[in-house]
Amino acid sequence: MSRTPTAALSPADQKRRRGLQVMKGVALGGLVFMAVLFVIAFALQEQYPPLAYVRAFAEGGMVGALADWFAVTALFRHPLGIPIPHTAIIPSRKDEIGQTLGEFVETEFLRGDVVRTKLEETAIAANLGEWLSDSEHAERVGAEASLLAAAVLGALSDDDVNDLIEDLAREHLISPDWGLPLGGWLGRIVESGAHHGAVDLGIDSIATWLAANHASFSGLVSHRLPAWVPSIASRLVDDTVYNEAVKFVAAVQADPRHPARIAIDGYLDRLAENLQHDPVTMARLEETKETLFDSPRVRELAAEAWNTAKAGLLDSLADPQSGLRRRIAQAVGEIGTRLTTDAALQRRVDGWVTDAAVFLVDRYRHDIASIITDTIERWDAAETTEKIELMVGRDLQYIRLNGTVVGALAGLAIYTIAHALLP
Repeated sequence: MSRTPTAALSPADQKRRRGLQVMKGVALGGLVFMAVLFVIAFALQEQYPPLAYVRAFAEGGMVGALADWFAVTALFRHPLGIPIPHTAIIPSRKDEIGQTLGEFVETEFLRGDVVRTKLEETAIAANLGEWLSDSEHAERVGAEASLLAAAVLGALSDDDVNDLIEDLAREHLISPDWGLPLGGWLGRIVESGAHHGAVDLGIDSIATWLAANHASFSGLVSHRLPAWVPSIASRLVDDTVYNEAVKFVAAVQADPRHPARIAIDGYLDRLAENLQHDPVTMARLEETKETLFDSPRVRELAAEAWNTAKAGLLDSLADPQSGLRRRIAQAVGEIGTRLTTDAALQRRVDGWVTDAAVFLVDRYRHDIASIITDTIERWDAAETTEKIELMVGRDLQYIRLNGTVVGALAGLAIYTIAHALLP
């Protein structure tokens, strides 16, 4: 189904149409003037013989005007509506013209050597860097990038994202066995002593808790004693347990070779060995892992984490004063400054852009040129003809006017020469 190039004439086309109509009137006026002059000269030439020259002048002008009118009109339509062969060239050969134009653009403009020469003459990186280093431009780029990112986030389906997260977690976390790599990792930590800092942190935390929670030991042991035991003895038992716990933790803190520390080292070493070689331990780890990740609560937490992150990103992207937007603009400005001052970076960027453009042109130039051909093929013939006539028709009317003048001068010259040679 055909379509028109434009739904309605633009203001520029309306101006062109007025200019075309004026020039058509001028060209037609020249033809009418020559016709009137011819009639007068033809009628009076026997009475006034010199008017024969005027008649020849006007006759040549009419012939030139009519010939050029026919030539100009034949480009766009059939003259006087008569389907003369090789007229209405543009509407009848619209598709061929489009194909020829597309082939011309493809062979003459979309060539790798042409594109490379042009781009190598252009300081792409320097010009881009100068533009980006301007704070207003950097903020504009940041705003456009934020709008694009927000549109992408808004288009994402939460269910699809959750399914993707679950699939990635299942592929990279649940499906692989954890025992062997986790055991090897833990073994290297124990061998290097890197876990001692974590042990110290745990012991210090226990010591801090004991110092702040003496009251928590009240009745911890004494409530299990017989009822006949005096209350003072019960309190003494609770205080003894608390003091022993404090002393034990203090001793572990003070002695790097305390038996408790050695026991922890031994347990971690055995755990690392079992994770790598004990089928029972490895199976229990895999079972625990699957139970953890298959828990509905874990899935809910993952969904909540995504929704929270998405909402936070959207709010930051929408707020021009947010830290994220300011950092984007700052980063863009810094990139622009580097592109402006770093000659080596300029050469690399220019080379990347040039090579990428040449690759795209060499690979897709036919597809790019086909845009012209396909677009013109979809245009309606009548509307296309009108559009082209508005673009070049005013200049073509000058051809008609020039043809009138040239024809008149040629007619006069021919008559004069013939009269001189053949009296």
